[in-house]
Amino acid sequence: MASHDQHHHHHDHDHGHGWRHLLRPHSHDSADKVDAALESSRAGLRALWISLAGLGVTAVLQALIVARSGSVALLGDTLHNVADALTAVPLAIAFWLGRRAATRAYTYGFGRAEDLAGIVIVLVIAASAVASAWFAVDRLLRPQTMTHLAWVAAAGLVGFAGNELVARYRITVGRRIGSAALVADGLHARTDGFTSLAVVLAAGGTWLGWGWADPVVGLAITVAIAVVLKDAAREVYRRLMDRVDPELVDQAETGLRAVPGIRDVSGLRLRWIGHRLHAEAAIVVDARLSLLAAHEIAADAEHQLTHHVPRLTSATVHVDPDSHPGDEHHRDLSHDRRHRLTALTG
Repeated sequence: MASHDQHHHHHDHDHGHGWRHLLRPHSHDSADKVDAALESSRAGLRALWISLAGLGVTAVLQALIVARSGSVALLGDTLHNVADALTAVPLAIAFWLGRRAATRAYTYGFGRAEDLAGIVIVLVIAASAVASAWFAVDRLLRPQTMTHLAWVAAAGLVGFAGNELVARYRITVGRRIGSAALVADGLHARTDGFTSLAVVLAAGGTWLGWGWADPVVGLAITVAIAVVLKDAAREVYRRLMDRVDPELVDQAETGLRAVPGIRDVSGLRLRWIGHRLHAEAAIVVDARLSLLAAHEIAADAEHQLTHHVPRLTSATVHVDPDSHPGDEHHRDLSHDRRHRLTALTG
């Protein structure tokens, strides 16, 4: 029994009632989960570099037309597209760091780098909003004639097409691998696509003789960027505060309660570490069970968790003995153990 336990788990000594299992991936299913997590990081990196190239080409084409036309609406859209393209850099670094193995100092690994990248993304979006507002207000105060209207309109359409393609790709990959940062970045790109369509309105208004149309649309794009900023900041805040979808908690609890031998689930916590989930659960079993029997139930609990909760790659399961009214086992356990140790050591 000892070799079996040492091969799969680390656990405390049995003091008659109560066991603790630190479950590490030990089954083929859990190993597959780890392999899938590594593959998801590769997929995320691939999505980032491809979308970076797509948005980079879009921004370059728009910048060339900005230089010829002087449109501040198009300039604001171009700045936003450049910012969106640059957000791929910190995310790529985060995915790369997240693939590194855990160390004695960073025992949970480096998945949290994605949350730090999210902060950088929020700051980049904020900077693009400030720049867009600055140029739009300056154009209102010092009006200039916009030229090459047909090209400006075409650039707006190019911006919409480029952002929509990138958005679909990022969202699809992000949802598949469970990366909130990548999904948020995709939604950000989709919003950018609609702001690019606003550039077409600016060109149309100028063609009709409305000189104020270009800077006003530029301000409208700034407002759109601010809305995206709010949503992105909220997502990053939720990840930093360890928020998870309550439905995931329900799925995990349902899976645990379905395990034979588990009488109750007294505690359950989930947290994201990058785009992977970790669970901590406390289960109640029959106090008369042997250590080996409790071990088997805990192992089954981990197995069910990885099957019922998408992208969950590790779990810590604490096993409590079933108690009765008046049972003060947990309060007295540590005191009695220390008293015995003191008596033995004199």
